[in-house]
Amino acid sequence: MMDDKKKMVPRIRFRGFEDAWEQRKLKSFGQVLMNKRIFKQETSENGEIPFYKIGTFGKKADAFISKELFNTYKKKYPYPKVGDILISAAGTLGRTIEYQGEDAYYQDSNIVWFNHDENLLNSFLKFFYQTLSWNKSEGSTIKRLYNKDILNLWITVPTVEEQAKVGLLLKRLDNLIVANEKKGQQLKSLKKLFMEKIFSRSWRFKGFSDPWEQRKCFEVERFV
Repeated sequence: MMDDKKKMVPRIRFRGFEDAWEQRKLKSFGQVLMNKRIFKQETSENGEIPFYKIGTFGKKADAFISKELFNTYKKKYPYPKVGDILISAAGTLGRTIEYQGEDAYYQDSNIVWFNHDENLLNSFLKFFYQTLSWNKSEGSTIKRLYNKDILNLWITVPTVEEQAKVGLLLKRLDNLIVANEKKGQQLKSLKKLFMEKIFSRSWRFKGFSDPWEQRKCFEVERFV
């Protein structure tokens, strides 16, 4: 078993950074937190504040709590800060959402976040989570993420300044991927439109006016 801290120097670095990265357990940075438990009788199908259960995490909420209860619990009990990375601890494990500051409440123990000190940035932690398979060392799949499973994770971290650089780079790549996916969808839609126009003969290339011939495929094959 390695020590609580182990240093390493990556081969590829941002220019200007030379400090070694430290390998530490997450628990050395902070603790796992969750929202106060909400009971079924405290929810409704319509309401002011969306309440996300594990089945609606990252989707559209199908349950709500009152604004009064939300304000009371948000003030008295743990609540995520803007930028905190919410993580699914049940169902499909390890799904993450970056909390943007919206009024919402989350199912206790099933949706948690890691509350850490200033030596770890959420922008870095977010992408670290994406590298994990959430499997136990012996190879059996975890059915549920407990606090200890998260706290005992090993993470290799650089200085806060380099963490910020890493997080920004990966975020820009994510944005680029999304932009290209949207562009790909637009091109597919454009292709579909052209095919409909062309094969319905409602659109022609300039300079072509001869009528199209309708023939059987086997007749065309004879000329190939």
